[in-house]
Amino acid sequence: MGKTFFFYDLETSGLKAREDRIMQFAGQRTSMELTPIGEPVNILVKMTDDALPSPGAINVTGITPQMTLADGISEAEFCKYVTEEVFVPETVAVGYNTVRFDDEFMRACLWRNFYDPYEWEWKDGRSRWDMLDVVRMVRALRPEGINWPVTDEGKATNRLELLTKLNGLSHEHAHDALSDVYATIAVARMIRERQPKLFEFLFKMRGKTQVKKLVNLEDKKPFVYVSGRYSSEFEKTTVAVALTAGRNGNVLVYDLRYNLEEVLEQSPRESKSVVQPEREAPRAKRSPEDSVLKTFYPIVKELCYNKCPAVAPLSVLRDEDWERIGLTREVVEENLRILMEHPEFAEQMREQHENRPEFPPTVEPEGAIYDGFLNDSDKVKVAAVRNAEPSKLADFHPDFIDERLPELLLHYKGRNFPECLSESEAAEYEEYRRARLERQAPKFMAEIEKVADDFVKEELMLYLQSLA
Repeated sequence: MGKTFFFYDLETSGLKAREDRIMQFAGQRTSMELTPIGEPVNILVKMTDDALPSPGAINVTGITPQMTLADGISEAEFCKYVTEEVFVPETVAVGYNTVRFDDEFMRACLWRNFYDPYEWEWKDGRSRWDMLDVVRMVRALRPEGINWPVTDEGKATNRLELLTKLNGLSHEHAHDALSDVYATIAVARMIRERQPKLFEFLFKMRGKTQVKKLVNLEDKKPFVYVSGRYSSEFEKTTVAVALTAGRNGNVLVYDLRYNLEEVLEQSPRESKSVVQPEREAPRAKRSPEDSVLKTFYPIVKELCYNKCPAVAPLSVLRDEDWERIGLTREVVEENLRILMEHPEFAEQMREQHENRPEFPPTVEPEGAIYDGFLNDSDKVKVAAVRNAEPSKLADFHPDFIDERLPELLLHYKGRNFPECLSESEAAEYEEYRRARLERQAPKFMAEIEKVADDFVKEELMLYLQSLA
C-alpha cells in the first residue's frame, strides 16, 4: 500500500490511560494527499467487568457500558484487529491530541492484552503525528488564511469543534470518535492547502532523529517550541534552549521568556513551577493540590523526542511572529546569556527531575506498563499467550521471568475468557475484581450525583448493580 495516514480517535471511560478503558475506536485511512482510502472504521469495545467508568465521561460521549456490551468486541479481539488490520506497516497514526492521550490508551490496552505496547507506533516504517501541535504552531507562526477561535472571555482556544465551526468545516457530532476523525482530516486539509510549507516541515520533523538535530545538548541553540504547557496568551509558543539531560534519553529545556536571576529569587512555593515532566496529566484537569501549578507556566520542562514535539529554528520567526508570541530577539539573547552564566542551575534541575517520581504508584500489573521492557524470553511467551486458542488457555501457565506477567495473565483470562479459569483462578480473579471496583466506587458515586442526564444516570446505576 505504501505510506498512508490513519486518522483515529478514541472515546474512553475516563482520563487515566493506565486505569480507564477504550469504549469506542474510529478511524479513516487516507493517502499522503489526504484522500480517503477504503471504508471508515467505527467499533465499540466491551467495557471490562473490572472497571467503573467516569460518569462525567459517559455524560459527554453518550456511550454507556451497556452499549459496548451489546454491540462491542472484547479487548482481546480489538487488539488483534488494530495490530493486524489498522496499524499496518508504513502507517502514520495521527489524530488530535493523540500522542499524549489516545496513544497512551492504546499502549495500556495492548499491554494488558499481551501485545507489545510500542511496536504499533514504530516498527516496519510505522510512525505517528499529532495535528493539535501542528494547529498550535500554525496559529502562532502562520495564522493567515484561517479563522482562529477564542472563548467567550476572549482567550485563544484550539478546541476542534470551535476550529471547524469557525472555518465552515463539517463536524456534526463533537465527542463522537468518527465525527472527530472526519473533523481532524478536514483541519489537516485546510492547513495543508493554506500553509503547505509549514505543514510539510512539521510532518518531516515528527521523528525523534529530526528533532534531535535541532534540540540537543552538544549544540545549544535557541529554537521555537510550541507546547500545551505554555500560555495561550502567547499562542502556546516560546523560544527555548536545551538545558540538561532528562530521563530515558530525553532533554530538559529552558524557556527563554524568563530571566534566570529573577527565577532564582522566587519563593520556595513559586519554585515548584520550575520543572514539569512531559508525562504529567496528559489531558486531565489538575487536582486541587496542584493548584500552584495552574498559576505558573513551566520554566524548565521535559521535551520528549519521540512525542512529535512542534519545534522549529528561530529563522522561521518574522517580526510579526515575535510580537505575537510576546518576545524579542534582545530578550532571548539576554536571558540566554544569563542562563549560560549559571551552569550550576542545569545540574540542580537535572537532579530535581531525576528525583521526582515519573509515575504515580500502581497496585496492579496493568498499571506497571512503564516499569521496564520485557526480555526476549518473555516476549516469546507473551506472543504465545495472545495467539493461544481460548480452549488452550485453561492449562497454559508459562514460566515468566517478569514478575508482572503471571498476575496480568490471570486478569487477561478473567476479562476476556472467564470460562478458561480454574475454580481457584476464578476465586482469585473475583477477589481482584471486587477490590478494584471498591477502590473506584467512591469516586464513581460522587461523580454520578453531578450527572444531569437521567437516562445516563439510570444506566450507570444499573451497570454498577450488574457488576456487584
